[in-house]
Amino acid sequence: MPTSTRRQAHARYQHSTPPTQELTDETPSQIVRDVHLDQDMEDEDNEQVLDEDDEGDDATEPEPFPPPGLKEISSLASWTVSTAKPGSGIAALRSPNTSLFWQSDGPQPHLLSIHFFKLVSIVHMRIYLDFESDESYTPTKIQFLAGMGVHEIQEFAEMQFEQPTGWIDVDFSGVGPIEADDDEDAESRETDWSKRPVLRAFLVQVRILENHQNGKDTHLRAVQLFARDETQEGRRVERVGGALPVRPVVKAKAKAREKEANNIKLASWMLEPDLR
Repeated sequence: MPTSTRRQAHARYQHSTPPTQELTDETPSQIVRDVHLDQDMEDEDNEQVLDEDDEGDDATEPEPFPPPGLKEISSLASWTVSTAKPGSGIAALRSPNTSLFWQSDGPQPHLLSIHFFKLVSIVHMRIYLDFESDESYTPTKIQFLAGMGVHEIQEFAEMQFEQPTGWIDVDFSGVGPIEADDDEDAESRETDWSKRPVLRAFLVQVRILENHQNGKDTHLRAVQLFARDETQEGRRVERVGGALPVRPVVKAKAKAREKEANNIKLASWMLEPDLR
């Protein structure tokens, strides 16, 4: 082959060679640097995700149930409603799952009646509403009544809502005066339920008068009633040396209540029932 032809072929081969072959010596170090950068970015992303998860866990800490110093007495009552859609009645309302609800099926006002078989002392009551899910089915005006029977009930609270979501405490200011906590640490301290007004009744009624956007039927997702838990208040155990603990003071008080002033012993069915 002539010399000129060999030179032209060699020049064409050099121009056709991909540029990556010329950087073969520098390619390994370049790849290593890129790998390290990718690992650093992944580590930062993982740390950021973990921080967000930790913040989310702190923000959604479940609140203690029932509140300290209280016991739920909802199971001691018989529950009735004025109307209900099939499958959305008392069972759904009494379920601990707040995704279920009681749905009325009739004219307003919609009534929920809670009948107790004995006189109870209620110190706290709350309801669960969810505007985001229910919209026009959400109650906006509710009356709360209580008394000895159907013909002897009185209104003790009336509450109005705009877009309620979550647990809402029923206003007990109509039952009795509520002492205001002026201290800065009032929110961090536990509520002293012994100083709160007591609602004594056989019957509690929830009367739904209006719904959002003048809706006809209503959704009520949960109702809970609480009384003071005297067992927690009087649970003071004393120890004598290494002996077994003495019985709580509450049992001694219960035995003292078994006898009246005339020294007549009460029957067991007349005593206050224990929640188990």
